[in-house]
Amino acid sequence: MKKVLAILLAGMMTATAFAGCGGGNASSKGGSSNGSGGSGGSVSGGKVDEKMFGDETNIELKVWAPDKGVSLAKEQIETFKKMYPNIKFKKIEVVAQGEGEAATQMVNDPNKAADVFSFPSDQLNKLDSAKCLSPVSKTFVEDVTNSNDESTVKAATLKDTLYAYPETNDNGYYLVYNKKIVSDDNAKTLEGVLKACKDNKKDFIMDCGNGYYSCTFAFTAGAVIDGLDDENTQKFKEYDEDEAVDTLMAFAKLMKEYKGTFKSLDPAQIASGFKNGTLGAGVDGSWNSVADKGALGDDFGASKLPTINVNGKDKQLISMFGYKYLGVNAKTKFPRSAHILAYYLASEECQTQRAEKLGWGPSNTKAQETDFVKNDVTLQAIQAQSQNAVPQVNIQGTFWQAMGTLGSEMMKDGWKADDKKATKELLESTIKDVKDEG
Repeated sequence: MKKVLAILLAGMMTATAFAGCGGGNASSKGGSSNGSGGSGGSVSGGKVDEKMFGDETNIELKVWAPDKGVSLAKEQIETFKKMYPNIKFKKIEVVAQGEGEAATQMVNDPNKAADVFSFPSDQLNKLDSAKCLSPVSKTFVEDVTNSNDESTVKAATLKDTLYAYPETNDNGYYLVYNKKIVSDDNAKTLEGVLKACKDNKKDFIMDCGNGYYSCTFAFTAGAVIDGLDDENTQKFKEYDEDEAVDTLMAFAKLMKEYKGTFKSLDPAQIASGFKNGTLGAGVDGSWNSVADKGALGDDFGASKLPTINVNGKDKQLISMFGYKYLGVNAKTKFPRSAHILAYYLASEECQTQRAEKLGWGPSNTKAQETDFVKNDVTLQAIQAQSQNAVPQVNIQGTFWQAMGTLGSEMMKDGWKADDKKATKELLESTIKDVKDEG
């Protein structure tokens, strides 16, 4: 299936691949309409023949990477340059840029933006709508498709065109805990986690005012998003409203019962909480795994999110799960070089290095089979949770604030956790606010 998909994708690549944001065009010095697609060169494992650079010389590129990935990206780029001794690189600069704001910065001023940049899967539509992405070079489509997890390739494909190079298959959150406070058995249920934390006078952190995390309340309740309709309005799957209301009330009751223990704080405070001994457990993401492990050492525990008891039945918490990609700016002045670099940075070698040094879960299937990844408790927890998650693709911009408001309201001191009517109204208003683009 992957090979068939690759052939279809390759066939769909067109000369419009370098349409810039806002409709401008980037020049292709090598004469290829979509970057590094020179003829007669071999492609394998992140490396290409030098002739694929065409006549691009004095190459100058900017790369955006998240803060924690800047140092490693610089090392990888030095390796990249040594792979091509006959190619003249004037400068390849790595600049710190948060992935969450990458699309906004790219759309605002593509001419000053990076040539190669990292971004999460939910930003693909925004970048595509602004024509900011140069699709994956047809030279690389088959190798990229065959080398990466099928779900990551699918999420980066729009109208049969692959728009970005898969970088990770781990963009989600899970439960982290101090094993001296929360046992592996406690970690199976939210009730068990909270009781263990309270009994030991420790905090539990979940950022309930952030829609990325608090959508877990709605998803677990059954209010699950299902892509966008023809008018780009968020769709929801059908759900039982009574059961959904009961589920939200179950969350709210735990928030009230464990007031003082259950805290809505930025996950950035989880590692420091473990380090200073005030925290027992929290909901955190893969990007903080190295810090969390460093704070707890042998006492570090990680698992998929727990269950919550609703009317006597344990329900698995449902989260958001996505992927991260490397995109090529459609305005780049060095399209061949930018695509070749993105292809290398998305390779098995680079993904394995990021897994080992940064704790990022690879999308490359060979990298996923390395001993490090298979034995890493965090990456295994993330993959387990990914089976209980909603894909982070095709999400309307209004979704995040509306879901954040849902969590914030439930956490308020004055919120009545047993008020079914108010809870129903909150759920209905949340769905309405997600769909309301005005």
